[in-house]
Amino acid sequence: MPEKRYILNKEEVAQKLHRMSLELAENLSGNDAPVLLIGIRNNGSTMAEKIGILLKQYISNPMQIISMQLDKDLPTDVTLSEKVELNGINIVVIDDVANSGKTLLYALKPLLEAHPKSIQTMVLVERMHKLFPVKPDYVGLSLSTTKENHIQVEVMGGELTGAFVL
Repeated sequence: MPEKRYILNKEEVAQKLHRMSLELAENLSGNDAPVLLIGIRNNGSTMAEKIGILLKQYISNPMQIISMQLDKDLPTDVTLSEKVELNGINIVVIDDVANSGKTLLYALKPLLEAHPKSIQTMVLVERMHKLFPVKPDYVGLSLSTTKENHIQVEVMGGELTGAFVL
């Protein structure tokens, strides 16, 4: 097994999440529509929960957090953890790592059948290997890696504890 090379430790992850929450709150300023945070399972769901806690400090919009399930290799079936109203709301799709943009692009598919007020995307780590036309709106860390490198976000006990390159 290759050695883990940490690119973010627990404190740095917390700082990135806080900064992204502030950026999102700033962009929602003056917009009182409800906010729906959708975390892509599994790590994106943990991130969405953390972002929700931070965001509540800065906005008074009604907020809901759900998760989304999809096969990241063959994302044909995209399912939400619960049926929610998508019309007229602000949606933020959250994932841990953006590699090619494929997961985020397919995650948008069921959302485009409704008429949300806005759809934004957020990732903790963005790699520079775009194959699909999706650029996350909020990024914790942008990183140029080789295609052979694999980035993984570590979650232990419901806490984001770091990110590393394999």
